[in-house]
Amino acid sequence: MSPMANINDTTENDACYLALNAHDTRLDGCFFLGWRPPYDTAAMLGFLRQRAIPGLECVEEGTYTRTLRLMQDSQEHCGWLSVAFDEARAQARVTISDSLAVVLPTVINRVRAAFDLDADPLAIDAVLHSAFPSGAGLRVPGTVDGFELAVRAVLGQQITVAAARTLGARLVAAFGQPITTPLAGTDRLFPTPAALIAASGDELGRLGITRQRQAALKALAEAVLEGGLILSPGVDVAATCARLRALPGIGDWTAQYIALRALRWPDAFPAGDVALQKALGVSSAQAATQAAQGWRPWRGYAVLRAWQSLH
Repeated sequence: MSPMANINDTTENDACYLALNAHDTRLDGCFFLGWRPPYDTAAMLGFLRQRAIPGLECVEEGTYTRTLRLMQDSQEHCGWLSVAFDEARAQARVTISDSLAVVLPTVINRVRAAFDLDADPLAIDAVLHSAFPSGAGLRVPGTVDGFELAVRAVLGQQITVAAARTLGARLVAAFGQPITTPLAGTDRLFPTPAALIAASGDELGRLGITRQRQAALKALAEAVLEGGLILSPGVDVAATCARLRALPGIGDWTAQYIALRALRWPDAFPAGDVALQKALGVSSAQAATQAAQGWRPWRGYAVLRAWQSLH
């Protein structure tokens, strides 16, 4: 294997094998992950840039960087990663801190999911092209941390993206563990479930987080910490969405958004989303659901194309 490992479409076992070999031969902490073209990398980075939380993540000059905490075998591994796109070679160049090398297979799987590198754009476009002819390269942005994504979804309920970003930044600054990195603008980890459970109502309230959202965040953190709620690809989507909706302050929009980005369900469809309804020219969740029937099983990608059409 070459010093710069080229890790393309793999199963989990393949990813583990290749990752471990990549670690054995890496010279500078980098490896490549491939994708099937087309891929609208500008749209992906634009989506992430608009939502980037200062201290946690940054998008500059075509590169996404962030801090990261991974739990594996009851051990915590903290560090940072950066992802840059090489469109000519249809590859993402991933650089990680040495502290994450021991969990490299997990990092690979998280990055592939976060940037939707395993999508089959031709199969998706065959279903969606007639309704969205210009969106063949759009991917669904995922996440490297399902709990983090769920918290950010709760913070973003019924407010603008900019306002949600502000709340997220305050939360990270107040409860995120400091970390030293060589990357400008990344010096905090996202708060743990335990940190949010321990936060008082007054502390959260001073950040501008309403009592309803506080209750949702604490219930979410407790469910994740206790192990009854797993927010990652491969889980039973229907059962997980039902568990989410059973928590206080979490309705169908939030559950579907989490399914779309954290669970990687390609048919997730937050029908109550106002921007989605506007893009589809309808005025109700029922009408949006009806309009999307022909887009199964790729309604999640239709959501991204609909949102993009508003820009």
